[in-house]
Amino acid sequence: MRKPAKRELTNEMWEKIDPLLPDLQPGPKGGRPWADNREVFEGILWILRTGARWRDLPPEYPSPATCWRRLHKWEEEGIWRDAWQEYLGQLDADGLLDWEEVFIDASFSPAKKGVSRSVPLAKGRAQSGWWWQTVQGFQLALSSNRQALRKSLLRSGDLQP
Repeated sequence: MRKPAKRELTNEMWEKIDPLLPDLQPGPKGGRPWADNREVFEGILWILRTGARWRDLPPEYPSPATCWRRLHKWEEEGIWRDAWQEYLGQLDADGLLDWEEVFIDASFSPAKKGVSRSVPLAKGRAQSGWWWQTVQGFQLALSSNRQALRKSLLRSGDLQP
């Protein structure tokens, strides 16, 4: 039996995220039960927070293959992006996001080993789809919030067109 993993999320945070993820039902032929969404989500967060390789996921979490497959499934079905956008919306509605200090691009990040940005990444080193969907979700939320802020400033007269 696995020892329980250290929680990345509080119970309050999980209560906001849990409804955004689908309940996983067994297939028509039955099969092995799905790993718990929270445990898998916590494993994914551990990878994102540490930047570690999947195979380095500690044994307290579901297997690296399980976490990777679930993330891949959520990414393919658009669940990861939708959950990210919804969660950003909830945080924004609660006033927990500071939209005045964000970066739209990563041009300030140095290239590894001095490689030019014009050189394509090797196929095995390209950013995965879930990473790009997460970035796009953040940019979409940022863009719509900036437009609302701009309209508000225009109406108040603090900003000239």
